[in-house]
Amino acid sequence: MTQHSASHAPQTSTGTPAPDHAHGHGHAHGHGHEGAQPDWNALAPLLEAEAEIASPAYAEAAAWLGTLGTVHGVRRVLDVGSGPGVVTALLAEAFPAAETVAVDASPELLERARVRADARGLGARVSTLRAELPEDLTRLGEADLVWAGNSLHHLGDQRAALTAFAGLLRPGGMIALVEGGLPPRHLPRDLGFGRPGLEARLDAVNADRFARMRAELPGAKDETEDWRALLSAAGLTPAGTRTFLTDVPAPVSPVVRDLAVTTFTRLREALGPWLDAEDRATLDRLLDPSDDRSLHHRPDVFHLTARTVHTARKG
Repeated sequence: MTQHSASHAPQTSTGTPAPDHAHGHGHAHGHGHEGAQPDWNALAPLLEAEAEIASPAYAEAAAWLGTLGTVHGVRRVLDVGSGPGVVTALLAEAFPAAETVAVDASPELLERARVRADARGLGARVSTLRAELPEDLTRLGEADLVWAGNSLHHLGDQRAALTAFAGLLRPGGMIALVEGGLPPRHLPRDLGFGRPGLEARLDAVNADRFARMRAELPGAKDETEDWRALLSAAGLTPAGTRTFLTDVPAPVSPVVRDLAVTTFTRLREALGPWLDAEDRATLDRLLDPSDDRSLHHRPDVFHLTARTVHTARKG
């Protein structure tokens, strides 16, 4: 599993079909919910860019977790589906007395997580663990905090996975489940060409693909996405839910613009067969660097998304 950052990037490297972000479901919007495993080396820069842009929101979320319990009582943190480790490092900084473990199935992404931790002076407190989930859940070890960032929805039986996560928690420990929120927006509703509402239509197509991805997972079970109820069913006591906003208004930096171009390129590749001819033509124009109204040149490109964190504690 991989962290997504903000979401519409692929968020699993566990052997399940990769979608996102970040899942927008916080969700791999346009990053291939079906098919072969993605090339994580190729996707790593995109995953890192998304998570880095969302870092202020994730840092705020990590600080909020500290207000729900004693920061110095947290001795071991698991970042389940860590990807390149952007959030792993933020968690390590928020919980300075803890060992923080980046958990992912991709050795390439775990190596990036290790390099990032070393560069931030966190290497002594950050470790990595390669694990295939759900098979390797029992190998993760005990923790005071389990952060599952847009990773649970890549496991077929989410209820069973939450129960397993709960079993990893020490008494008083907490799970922070990042699921839901709002899909990213990068453009105004009316682009000045094509039908208005392009991104809303992309969301609708992606929602159908997400449902197919979920249905094809091993052991897939339908669940109402009432995360508070599911956390309670796992034997945990809900401790609060908050949504954290990433808001980068126009005009954006080259990094944010490049992320928009990359995101829409992947959307065009992944969703194209399900779009009508006009929307495909609109995407082609948005991706044409010679067009003054493309993503490469538009002054109105922005980045706006929200991620929801659901927490629960072990009694």
